[in-house]
Amino acid sequence: MLSNTISLFPSTFSDSELGNKFMFTASDGNMKLKAMLHSTLSTEVTSGKIQNLGLVRICDYIVNDIPNKNGKWMIVSKCEAVSPALENEYSTEVKVEVVQKPKQEIAAKSAAQIVHEQNGNNAPSARMAMTRRIQSLVSLNPYQGNWTIKVRVSNKGNMRSYKNARGEGCVFNIEFTDKDGTEIQETMFNEAAKKFFDKFQLGKVYYISKGSLRVANEQFKTVQNDYEMNLNENSVVEEADDEACFVPEIKYNFVPIDELGPYVNGRELIDIIGVVQNVSPTVSIRRKIDNEMIPKRDITIADDTKKTVVVSLWNDLATNSAQELLDMVDQSPIVAIKSLKVSDFQGISLSTLSRSSLVINPDLPEAKMLMTWYNSEGKDTSLSSVGAGLVNSIKGGSQLGFTDRVFISHIINNPSLGDDGKPAFFNIKAYISFIKPDQTMWYRGCKTCNKKVTEAVGSGYFCEACEKTDEECSLRFVKSFYG
Repeated sequence: MLSNTISLFPSTFSDSELGNKFMFTASDGNMKLKAMLHSTLSTEVTSGKIQNLGLVRICDYIVNDIPNKNGKWMIVSKCEAVSPALENEYSTEVKVEVVQKPKQEIAAKSAAQIVHEQNGNNAPSARMAMTRRIQSLVSLNPYQGNWTIKVRVSNKGNMRSYKNARGEGCVFNIEFTDKDGTEIQETMFNEAAKKFFDKFQLGKVYYISKGSLRVANEQFKTVQNDYEMNLNENSVVEEADDEACFVPEIKYNFVPIDELGPYVNGRELIDIIGVVQNVSPTVSIRRKIDNEMIPKRDITIADDTKKTVVVSLWNDLATNSAQELLDMVDQSPIVAIKSLKVSDFQGISLSTLSRSSLVINPDLPEAKMLMTWYNSEGKDTSLSSVGAGLVNSIKGGSQLGFTDRVFISHIINNPSLGDDGKPAFFNIKAYISFIKPDQTMWYRGCKTCNKKVTEAVGSGYFCEACEKTDEECSLRFVKSFYG
């Protein structure tokens, strides 16, 4: 649909509700309609691609009611600029031509033929699913009452139990991706969690309807989306098992290696691309939460900022992808890694999570540019570690250490902590409010795994987890914190 943008201006909605949006009057030369651009298209306006009185081709939209606004509004989720501003408003005369279809001959049919045709027209649910209107994730907003989406489960957390002042319950986190690569997260509690935990399987495609959206909490969101999904026990989830499953496009937001400093120890995950310089041997790390040994492998990558950084790969990425990189490291392969945690270990380092993905030699413009740089000058350039001599900082410019403290409520109210099976570290300033007089304040712990030890026969201390005896142990304090 070709439209003329008339009276283009910023909306009066607050950012906390809908983000930055632009309103305009859409005209096809014959009729006009009030319209609004989705927040993802705001940069098209600010950059000058979409102009007042300009022509745009509208590719995807919905018509809906907006609170405190009269009449129907067209919310545009996808469009492309066709021409800059015209001198006058676009208009055209619409000519309607009536084309008469030739009459079809009606053949006499027997009752058996009619029954057979009626039975054949009863399409199965899979064929019926193809006729439903599927909306893209980018087109959804909290004010839509009825929608159906088709998404793939891109990440699924474990079911966890919680206990707070309001009672006990269970919760799990899940992330979805549609065919355009747009992501959205969902946190399900109690009845909804019990109903859908086994239903949703990682990597499978589903139709979802009868859900709602709410503004995402910036503190806890793990994907790039202004909203998060809310499903309850009445929501409808159907697996798209009889259709050709799409492979969603992975969308990256690469951060140059020399700009990693502001992300250190923050909650925001980053994407990175680089040329592999080195692959270390595999080591096994004992996980404290369940005493399980998990594989870990470090790779060193570089980019055109002439900086290097160490990326720690865990679990399958350490055993499969890292081994593939080791076999081709002399060819200087390029890796694109999505959803990495930035820490201050060794100055600055990166680490994969359960939701991280790694692609070797991706077909991306950034990969081609990086390979061109490396072949022309990068391989003969002196590279330095990004953490060497770097003044560690977090977002906002404050120094790391005791200035990046959090409240205890930040920990107990964060449902996503521990999803990756690794410990989370915090700086907290608190005071001792109560000491139980009838309880020991510490216990004897193993110096290797910190598990409780018992006195061995003769001398020393025996650790059941490590199955060994040491001459010494560590006194570890037992503390309870309240927010």
